[in-house]
Amino acid sequence: MYEVNIKGEDKPIEILSQDGQQVKARLGDKIYELDLLEVEDGIYSVIYQGKSYRIELNAREAKKYTAQVGQHTLDVEIVDAETRYARSMGGDEAEDADHISTPMPGQVVKILVEEGQKVKGGETVIIVSAMKMESEYKVQKDRVIKQILVKEGENIDGDQPLILFE
Repeated sequence: MYEVNIKGEDKPIEILSQDGQQVKARLGDKIYELDLLEVEDGIYSVIYQGKSYRIELNAREAKKYTAQVGQHTLDVEIVDAETRYARSMGGDEAEDADHISTPMPGQVVKILVEEGQKVKGGETVIIVSAMKMESEYKVQKDRVIKQILVKEGENIDGDQPLILFE
């Protein structure tokens, strides 16, 4: 089971069965029965519901591709645990999120802010230890700390809100 990000939306993808070129896969809530063949490196022939498609995948960077299907171009990203972790470390809340969280369970090491404090984009607000590694969580843009929901030394769950913003 994987997730892919297409048009800004993460969707689960699962290979349900495979017999040679015959692939049955679920993308989100929809099941696809495909005849899939890689004809060249990064170029695929796909038959779906009797129609033939040529899909060209061009790697832009690790786990990020541009998929060319006829006249249509899609940006596709493979979303795995490593990708989720990297997203959280690169900017730890979505641009419009009202809180900060960590993707995996761990322990709060240090809280570097106080309620009511104004923080600037890029500023570290909390340090969490997970899997024997300390990670700094930063805000992406200027924020005001509304509420701190955890204490230093506290064990936390993955995706648990840690700090709320105004």
